[in-house]
Amino acid sequence: MAKDPLSGRGARTNASGRFERFSTEAFDDGWGGAELTPLETIVTPELAKTIISTNLSPDISFDQSINPYRGCEHGCIYCYARPNHAYVGLSPGLDFETKLFVKANAAELLEQEFSKSSYKPRTIMLGGVTDIYQPIERGYGVTRALLEVMERWRHPVALITKSQLVIRDIDILARLAERGLAKAAISVTTMQRRTARVMEPRAAAPHRRIEVIRMLAQAGVPVTVMVAPIVPAINDSEIEAILEECKKAGASAAGYVVLRLPLEIKDLFREWLNQYYPDRATRVMAIVRQMRGGRDYDPEWGKRQKGEGPYAKMIADRFVTACRRLGLDKPRLPLDNTQFRRPLEAGGQADLFAEPECAPLRAVAEERTAFDGDK
Repeated sequence: MAKDPLSGRGARTNASGRFERFSTEAFDDGWGGAELTPLETIVTPELAKTIISTNLSPDISFDQSINPYRGCEHGCIYCYARPNHAYVGLSPGLDFETKLFVKANAAELLEQEFSKSSYKPRTIMLGGVTDIYQPIERGYGVTRALLEVMERWRHPVALITKSQLVIRDIDILARLAERGLAKAAISVTTMQRRTARVMEPRAAAPHRRIEVIRMLAQAGVPVTVMVAPIVPAINDSEIEAILEECKKAGASAAGYVVLRLPLEIKDLFREWLNQYYPDRATRVMAIVRQMRGGRDYDPEWGKRQKGEGPYAKMIADRFVTACRRLGLDKPRLPLDNTQFRRPLEAGGQADLFAEPECAPLRAVAEERTAFDGDK
């Protein structure tokens, strides 16, 4: 049997984005030559103009975030970031996971933001759109560079990932966490390897994510497990099992999100269902619409993350009950905004006062920093 050329990819097609005047689709006219070849990942460096994004969404836990990459090679079929690729004239389908962009100057821009006298420190979420530890981070190292900036300036940082690569940066995260400046969230969608392989083809295997939770927790980094997304009739039966495994590994809090299908994702997801779960595709979509007021998706704040109706309530009740039983229902840990220190000059002169014997000079520097912050 010939190997599937889309093996290792999430989407099955590359339909044009919603802003394109014309749409294209593959068509076999019987003359041959229409065979698909394995897709390569193409990365384009770009110079961003700004790096910190802000939001006023009342149903998410952060209002500042940084996403060093656009597109994501993990290829998760359900990813709500896929429609963003349409803004650059690319498909939210296969283009999203094969044509990636890296913000090469991210760390430099963050230093510039922190240097502004008007900047007020608040927790910054790394990620939240695409994964900050997707495979190309191994080569580009943008996420680690951002963490190094956070550590130099003693800035609070949270992150979310489903990648084992986060362990590479456990040295920085542990030092930040010791000061109350870092926490992590690990996304665990399923404990079934087969489900993970087709739903999140290039992300870490489930047992690897459990190991990530264990290692972060042992290093003193507070870890939240995100059971996300919960997909009806696919992984909803695993809620309790996932929470139990993550609790045993050291997770201290938990959250969940119900499957979201905005814009182009609804068609991509249907294609995926018909490919891998044809026996339950109709049932899955019927339950999705039941939780979304008869539609494929309801973007209303307060409903988009959890859904509504009897099925959504059943999921919520099960989740709350399991978290209470496992001790995962504690309030989310706030990070410390008070340790932020602004160097005396752009370029990080404050680092000169890092040695213990320079304590008097450091005290003077911190006094000046506090004064500058009041301007």
